[in-house]
Amino acid sequence: MLPSLQESVEGDEKELESCEEGGGLPEERKPDRSSNSYYCLYGYLGCRVHQGVDSDDGSPSNTAAETPSSDDFSLSLVDTNLPAEAETELRGFIAKQIAKGAFFEGMGNVASVELSIPESPVGCYYCLFQPEKCEETANSESSITPLDYVICFLGGSEKGLELFRLELDKYIQDLKINLDPEHNNLETCVKPHLKTWFEDSVCPIQRVVQLFQEKLDFVLHAALSYTPVEVKESDERTKKDINSFLRAASLQGLVQEGTMTSLCIAMTEELHRSVIIDCSGPQPQFHNAGSNKFCEDWMQAFLNGSEAGNPFLFRQILENFKLKAIQDINNLKRFIRQAEMDHYALFKCYLFLRNCGSGDVLLKIVKVEHSEMQETKNVIAVLEEFMRETPIA
Repeated sequence: MLPSLQESVEGDEKELESCEEGGGLPEERKPDRSSNSYYCLYGYLGCRVHQGVDSDDGSPSNTAAETPSSDDFSLSLVDTNLPAEAETELRGFIAKQIAKGAFFEGMGNVASVELSIPESPVGCYYCLFQPEKCEETANSESSITPLDYVICFLGGSEKGLELFRLELDKYIQDLKINLDPEHNNLETCVKPHLKTWFEDSVCPIQRVVQLFQEKLDFVLHAALSYTPVEVKESDERTKKDINSFLRAASLQGLVQEGTMTSLCIAMTEELHRSVIIDCSGPQPQFHNAGSNKFCEDWMQAFLNGSEAGNPFLFRQILENFKLKAIQDINNLKRFIRQAEMDHYALFKCYLFLRNCGSGDVLLKIVKVEHSEMQETKNVIAVLEEFMRETPIA
């Protein structure tokens, strides 16, 4: 493995593990993390938290900027798996955040909280939301004020949970749809959804690593190159896990949206088919899959991370994987700009592509992104010819 890659992974592992469970012997840090996760759902009644709602004359409403005091709202416990003392402490923390005006509907926050639980301090994701069905209630003539809700998910460290903020924001969308204002489906629908938040939001990356092992580089390569993936003969959770991993490993949001779309089309046309993952047998089988040294190195980083038994570490490794890919793309762009005016820079560009481990993918990404720039296209055409004449072993 590359020294910089190894140092990066080891540093993240030490930092994340130092935040989890307060240290201890290695074997004491390897229990099932889902058993160390908690949730708490509160009903919130009081002055609603708005997001810049305009008044009738079009000017910003003053009420949107009001900060509720502790007398303006109430929190009622709907469901939790926290011990009673810890729930009371959490309620106090949430009440302080509301009083500070630190809540915005539908936008989750992450903090570290001290509670009377063995894992303290613990990372806490908290979010204020309005159930979808409350809109119908609001449009009716009922005098009953519909409840808003505050959801809290607790597990790992603040840094670890911060890595999954987007997944948790998405997770509460299902809760918003399924939560019955009358709580008629609390036992049958809401509680099961709350209990599995950790397994559904945090653990998919870890499960995918464990599923594919030495074949994980195929999945990383597909995500990096925007190659379509089809999962066949798998159960629903495995399919969801793989799709979650591909979304998390892709460079979506880090490169231009138009580049992503064009690259997906280009890769599909070039391969004339998708990568197929066949899960019908005892071990998943790949068809039409590709890989490169870059993905193989990072696959090894994931396998090494498996020894720690820390699901948050896998997400940090994945973020580092994407960061390194973006750095390589930016370096390649810089070399190509220099090569437009300097033949020696063209040779440096070629050496970079040969040595970075992912030259096959990077060149395609830059080619699609600069398809309208003739000078850049000329440089890329020369580089493609060089790469074809001396393929990487």
